[in-house]
Amino acid sequence: MDRRKNGSKHHLLTDAHGTPMAATLTGANRHDVTQLLPLLDAAPAVAGVRGRPRRRFVVVMGDRAYHSEEHRRAVRARGSIPLLARRGEPHGSGLGAVRWPVERSLSWMHQNRRLRVRYDKRDDLHEAFMELAEAMICWSRLHSDFC
Repeated sequence: MDRRKNGSKHHLLTDAHGTPMAATLTGANRHDVTQLLPLLDAAPAVAGVRGRPRRRFVVVMGDRAYHSEEHRRAVRARGSIPLLARRGEPHGSGLGAVRWPVERSLSWMHQNRRLRVRYDKRDDLHEAFMELAEAMICWSRLHSDFC
């Protein structure tokens, strides 16, 4: 493992349709599992049916990078069901079939050259462009649903 890897990683939490709910920025040498709980905690309350807005997801899906028993317990403690692929088991968990909304949203985010290739040295500027890309994805999803 190369611990001196240059660059940055974008971690994205979406709903089932690929609408971005939260995103974080880390160095490329950080492991993905470190961002699972901060992403879940950063998700805003979502209003739906009458009553108090939801603060949790029913199911949290993730690939093998997020597998950890302590993180499974933490996801359960937040009131969600963890569907995280396990390391060392053969493929066929079915998560690849439902993972494409996240990959599609990351692809839409990286269509912005400034996010695909990082030119900014300051993290706050890069995160601002990430939030702008998230807003553009939300706007295009909302626009396509009503048109």
